[in-house]
Amino acid sequence: MSLVESWVKTPLAEAAGWTLFHSLWEGALIAAALVAELAITRSSQARYGAACLALAAMVGTFAVTLICVLPDGGRSLRAASVPVFPIWKVIPEFDASGPSYSALATVIPWLTPLWLAAVWLFYLGNAAGWISSRRLRRRGVCCAPTRWQTELSRLAGELRVSRPIVLLESCLAETPMVIGHFRPVILMPIALLAGLPAAQIEAILVHELAHIRRYDYLVNVWQRLVEGLFFYHPAVWWISRVIRSERENCCDDAVVAWSGDARGYAIALAALEQNRCCGREPAVAATGGNLVKRIRRLLYPKGPNGAATPFFAAIILMAGATVVLAAWRPEPPRTAESIFAKWLNQEAVYIIADEESAAFEKLTTDPEREMFIQQFWLRRNPNPGTPTNKFKEEHYRRIAFLTRILEQPPEGRAGKPIADTSTSSTDQRTN
Repeated sequence: MSLVESWVKTPLAEAAGWTLFHSLWEGALIAAALVAELAITRSSQARYGAACLALAAMVGTFAVTLICVLPDGGRSLRAASVPVFPIWKVIPEFDASGPSYSALATVIPWLTPLWLAAVWLFYLGNAAGWISSRRLRRRGVCCAPTRWQTELSRLAGELRVSRPIVLLESCLAETPMVIGHFRPVILMPIALLAGLPAAQIEAILVHELAHIRRYDYLVNVWQRLVEGLFFYHPAVWWISRVIRSERENCCDDAVVAWSGDARGYAIALAALEQNRCCGREPAVAATGGNLVKRIRRLLYPKGPNGAATPFFAAIILMAGATVVLAAWRPEPPRTAESIFAKWLNQEAVYIIADEESAAFEKLTTDPEREMFIQQFWLRRNPNPGTPTNKFKEEHYRRIAFLTRILEQPPEGRAGKPIADTSTSSTDQRTN
């Protein structure tokens, strides 16, 4: 403990402590500037660049502050017998002899060893996650079919990705992801290449190739390093979340620009919803970010707006709310259950998994629910790619048969067999 105490009394430790203290309000200002930028910018690429610039500004202001508070520009690092107060003072005329300032000056240097210990712990956790992700390249993997290896090379040529890329099927990966930068590997969950239509698989591969072309793996590693340095700052975690979200939006835009079919790509993303992961590993995946928001953004893109748009939107919203409240009349209670609630609670209740049910309940719009139902039956189709789904037909045939039996009076249920041809309303709508 004596060694730590002697080091805490050095100008370097005290300067680092004051730098950590000042980084709180500096980071808040940078985050506020980013909020203003995001409010007037719709382009995913511009929003991504602004968020990366904000995160870099956090590191830059930290380094500049540390240099400013070091005595003699950092050339004098010997132990100080008298506490060295920071050159930066929020209030210059503040009385340094006051008890509150003296207590703060005594505590500030101890922030440095605590901060260093926490940073090392954070980096050790990141190193463990990185090693775990590297093992995914070798454990539980097999080469993808030659057809898809060839298709990946063709798509890489179209996107001008010159680095050699390996496509592997993994029984450990939950979602498609990219691992590595100099020798990138695309991991696809086992049987995913055979379970989805070719157009959807191509869209997913283009998304992963966009990550490689944009050097997103290196940016993700850099994010982890900055998050470790500023683990205590909420603004850094928020900025990093914005970067990850806009990164996925940029790759989504690249897929739409390549294929020209936003709806088809949204259906491909919905097909991956059940395989989402927490994203703690240093890899980039097709289902990163908020998947529902990404699908809504693809289906209902918003046009660019100006700086005054939020102000005018608030005025229009208040005026519209006033008119609606003036003309509002109570709506009679609904007696019929919605078609989607009926599908979930009656038609698919015995075959839907708990994870699928929870994901369906999180959807907020009818198009999203329709796409979910379509993918739900596609995943259960015994013959993928065929126009008829025998599993689906047999399921609704049994429902119709049991419904007819239950509708008959008890004395008539022992009679002759009942015809069992019926079609679900949800079946008609989703087709």
